[in-house]
Amino acid sequence: MKFTLRQLQVFLATAHHENISQAAQSLNMSQSAASESLKTLESHFNMRFFERHGKTLKLNEMGRQFWPRVESLLVQAETLEKEFISQPSIGTLKVGATLTIGNYLLVPLIAEYMSKFGKSKVELHVHNTTKIVEDIVNFELDVGLIEGEINHPQLLITPWREDELIPFCSGSHPLAKKSQLSDQDLMQAEWIMRESGSGTRQTFERAMYGLMPKLNIALELEHTEAIKRAVSTGFGISCLSKVCLEDAFDRGELVPLNVPNRNFRRDFYVIMQKQKYLSKPIMQWLKLCGLSHYPQLT
Repeated sequence: MKFTLRQLQVFLATAHHENISQAAQSLNMSQSAASESLKTLESHFNMRFFERHGKTLKLNEMGRQFWPRVESLLVQAETLEKEFISQPSIGTLKVGATLTIGNYLLVPLIAEYMSKFGKSKVELHVHNTTKIVEDIVNFELDVGLIEGEINHPQLLITPWREDELIPFCSGSHPLAKKSQLSDQDLMQAEWIMRESGSGTRQTFERAMYGLMPKLNIALELEHTEAIKRAVSTGFGISCLSKVCLEDAFDRGELVPLNVPNRNFRRDFYVIMQKQKYLSKPIMQWLKLCGLSHYPQLT
């Protein structure tokens, strides 16, 4: 392209003011820069747009022919620029979350986000940690919130909030009456667990280090609510995040079990692709999550 928008702005301002000095002032340019811009535009196409009478520049027939078209083009360019500026705050934010986070923590956060940034939309994808990590690495999601501990060369991994798993059973289960469980109790019980690849399962296996091969995993389910319903029938015991158990404990539907000398604490993490562009919606989301200290925001 042999012309620039700046050259067209100089042409239009000169047509309005009929004076190169006033045109330059309206565009916050020096007179010499404006003159050179107009001269370059005319020389590129070997034509003149103005008749010069001293310091006054009058549009000639060629200039009058192009004036409305140049004005229309610049209006479109200014509109496009405004859309470029506003677009990052309008687009859809693709958030991936593991089951516990997605089902129990994110709904209020999404509601707050959409209330504060009404033009933005959130697309929530709920999967286990392995799937969320895969989608973040492949740029299919913008931000991930996970339960599992990972180490990946393509990801920025930042602690978000603390959590703890709690072993539990139904009130009718024989172990509900015990003040604390021994390793023997744990080995004799039938366990209903989250599937391998989930952050919950990863934390549980770490907490049960040395005992895991001896446990009786009777059933593996992908959904926490299904696990809670199964346990509430009196079949087996399980171990899930306190986030998804507190209401059931309050209602007396489920009972926490005391397992001493086992560390069930963990962190939730925010993950992003290291090469991910930090759009305005992403920055807004991270700050809403309390991560104004996030590495890419500093």
